[in-house]
Amino acid sequence: MMKKFLGATAILAASLSFNANASDVNVEEVFKEHCASCHGLNRFGAIGPALLPENLKRLRKKSAVSVIKNGRAATQMPAFEEQLNEAEIKALVDFIYTPLGKLPTWDIDQMKETHEVHVIPSRLPGKPVFDADPLNLFTVVETGDHSVTILDGDKFEPLWRFKSRFALHGGAKYSPDGRFVYLGSRDGWVSKYDLYTLQLVAEIRVAVNMRNIAVSSDGKWVIAGNYLPHSLVVLEAETLEPVKYIDVSDGNGNSSRVSAVYNAPPRQSFIAALKDMKEVWEITYDPDADPKYGTFVHDYRGKEKDVEVTQTGTLSYKRIELDDYLDDFFFDQDYINVFGASRDGVHGVAYNLDAGKKIANLDLAGMPHLGSGITWNYKGTPVMATPHLKEGKISVIDMESWDTIKTIKTKGPGFFMRSHENTPYAWTDVFFGKDRDLLHIIDKRTLEIVKTINPQPGKTNAHVEFTRDGKYALVSVWDMDGALVVYDAETFEEVKRIPMKKPVGKYNVWNKISYSAGTSH
Repeated sequence: MMKKFLGATAILAASLSFNANASDVNVEEVFKEHCASCHGLNRFGAIGPALLPENLKRLRKKSAVSVIKNGRAATQMPAFEEQLNEAEIKALVDFIYTPLGKLPTWDIDQMKETHEVHVIPSRLPGKPVFDADPLNLFTVVETGDHSVTILDGDKFEPLWRFKSRFALHGGAKYSPDGRFVYLGSRDGWVSKYDLYTLQLVAEIRVAVNMRNIAVSSDGKWVIAGNYLPHSLVVLEAETLEPVKYIDVSDGNGNSSRVSAVYNAPPRQSFIAALKDMKEVWEITYDPDADPKYGTFVHDYRGKEKDVEVTQTGTLSYKRIELDDYLDDFFFDQDYINVFGASRDGVHGVAYNLDAGKKIANLDLAGMPHLGSGITWNYKGTPVMATPHLKEGKISVIDMESWDTIKTIKTKGPGFFMRSHENTPYAWTDVFFGKDRDLLHIIDKRTLEIVKTINPQPGKTNAHVEFTRDGKYALVSVWDMDGALVVYDAETFEEVKRIPMKKPVGKYNVWNKISYSAGTSH
């Protein structure tokens, strides 16, 4: 099925003869040389998103010119001003805003043709084949050669290394007991691995271009949020059998890419952030959930408006209207309030998911990376801290008053921030700019930087993750000849260095399944 699909899309791409403004630019060759490796020869997306008018609604052509010239912050999009002239850039912009004759579909029948179960889960043994603590394992995503390493978090030794799907999304998700890890790739594959026996269990392709996945707290469901088609797909978690396809549209001709999906444990639901509509969707997996409504509601019980009940039961969903697009999300620990920020906004906002309405504006001008935010108690008050993608600062916000308690100046814009309940320190990188090799260590009690380290000078050092007990911090050296550098979380001294191929992220089983306040969820 895979070969058949790729062959069809290649034919479609080849049929798109295009010459911008009758110029001498061979735009198809320019696209093939500079863009196809990340966005796909057919523009359907790969490492980067799909480049089609349906996916570019929020990006004006003038802005697209700037993105091609100057690159885009917080993404892998580089600047092409030195490689491409004005005519070539204009031709590329016109090209990507040219509609295809027909957009690809990817329905449940197509998914089933790619579905394969390698091991019957019920036949797997009950104990690990190794002596390491199964809850202190790390799943390390190495994008340098499209591989994954399962690391023993006590001895800091690899237990298993295997080839992953192309363009794997960094975020590993685990079953509630920590036994299985689920991985999603940008080109739509969802894979399930058994961490006890170190083998692939099942795989399925759910989309042409996928954003990310989430796993339900009862362990029954996996959901995928997609860029192409504009959809949400729910899988039965045991074998990855597809059970529901949700068209992400409003019924009036408007549809949206899914920015991300999250599991909300206390709510027994998934939360979907939308890229092209001013909405958030909540998909319940609670069999006793209240009815969901097809029109907008201010009260999730439907008391503030007369609405028509359209859905009931497991995997029904509701739509929550927002004041603006939200590209980045963060939840409080109770999953009652969601904090959001638009990439082109001037402030952040907090919404109450139960009431379905905005409750506060946040002093988060610019581009905070809320997806990397963490929480802790500061002088008896819960606070949230987030780095910024365009400025060298950390914003610390009181989650009761919504006021900014402090802005911590850093050496440059950061991407990841991490901590652990058992350490008084938070670690943040300086991901962008000339000081990208630095990491700051912040005392959560004083909100002061107490140490700045440099794991490997001249390289991008980023994405800290802690061991289960919080005693050690692991840092990634983002390079083909990179490494995981293990630090003592109390003394900040290097303990061990493990060579790896561009290890972009590492995810501790216990921290993930316990929803640690110090890591992303």
